[in-house]
Parts: sequence; C-alpha cells; structure tokens
Amino acid sequence: MKWSIRSVLTVGVLVLAIVGLFGFVAPPTTHTIWSEGRRLGAPVDQVWVDADQIAPVMFRSAVAAEDANFCLHWGFDVEAIQAAIEAGGTRGASTISQQVVKNVFLWQDRSWVRKGMEAVLTPVAEAMWSKRRILELYLNVAEFDEGVFGVQSAAQHYFGVDARDLSALQAARLAAVLPSPKTRSASRPSNFVERRARSIRGGAETINQDGRADCFQG
Repeated sequence: MKWSIRSVLTVGVLVLAIVGLFGFVAPPTTHTIWSEGRRLGAPVDQVWVDADQIAPVMFRSAVAAEDANFCLHWGFDVEAIQAAIEAGGTRGASTISQQVVKNVFLWQDRSWVRKGMEAVLTPVAEAMWSKRRILELYLNVAEFDEGVFGVQSAAQHYFGVDARDLSALQAARLAAVLPSPKTRSASRPSNFVERRARSIRGGAETINQDGRADCFQG
C-alpha cells in the first residue's frame, strides 16, 4: 500500500513537471508526428514558431473552426458535450484544449484508456497553461496535410508564405482542412472546404467583435 501511494505520487509529480515544462518549452516531438514519420519512412515537415510569429487571424480562425467557446470554458464544453449526446454521438465535442492534450501527450486511436487520460490531463493543462499557449501548441503540432505539421510548414506548403503573413482567407482555409487534413486541401479547396472556409472567416470576425477572442489575443 505504501509503495502504491508513493508510485502514484511520483507519477503525479512527473506529469505536473512535464506539463509545466511544455508551458515554456516546445515539445521535441509527439507520438503522432513520430508515428507518421515512421509510416512515411521520412522526416515530417514541421517548423516550430512562437505565437507572435503567427498571424492573429490564424488563432481566431482555428478557434472559430474548432471551439468557438474556447475562452469561456475550462477545458470541457459542457453544452457541446450535451449536444453530442443528444445527437447520438454523431457530432464531435472535443475542445481545442482536449485536442492539444491528445496531440501532445497521447495518441490518436480511440479508446477508453486514452479518453480517460485525456479527461485527467485536460484540466491540468488548462490550469498550468495560458489560453494563448494552448493555441500556440495546437497550431504547432496539428497536421495540415500528409506529413505536414504545424502552421508554419502548412503556410509554406500551401501558400508559400510564413505563418505571420497569412491572410484571413488563407487562415480560414487552413482551419477548414481540420480535422481531416489527408482528405482536404487548403490550396486546392473542394466546394465543401470553400463553404467551410467562408463560415470560419465569418466566425473569426464574430468572435473578434464579441469578445470571445480576448483570452488569447496578443
């Protein structure tokens, strides 16, 4: 019993230390990036950029696309979860905070074990990281095309520009390829991606005006 308690405490301290460290240091890699590089048999395309090197409209577009209430919750969007349950589980309810925890610390396969770990780690990350840092991590480890990770590599890959120079349309298109980057293109958008990008662009403008972007604006 004594050893069990000590083991739990040790794991807890280690988790807090790693989460705290990633509040200031870029993760060296993630399971998803590593496994994708192994699958492709070549290094993936990823270049880390700090938040101030990313166009503000990219932050707003990501939030508008994936988690419009990002500034209003503590890691879980209860209303979205309830709506997903009422829809019979046919719609997603993961917040950006949950996606960051999954992308940085865990793996992509769906399982109750991963979901449980995600549920434990998400409030820890919310407590230790700023909302801006959560978005910075999200945009640097998200996959935007096969083997293309992070907004800087995606901006260069699709548009030949740096992340800081993305236009509102380009940012909306990048956000529109999520969460299915292998079947969508930001530079050669399908009708679906075009419609989604228009919606995201409008949503980004809305959250900028109504204050739902205040928690991460630099």
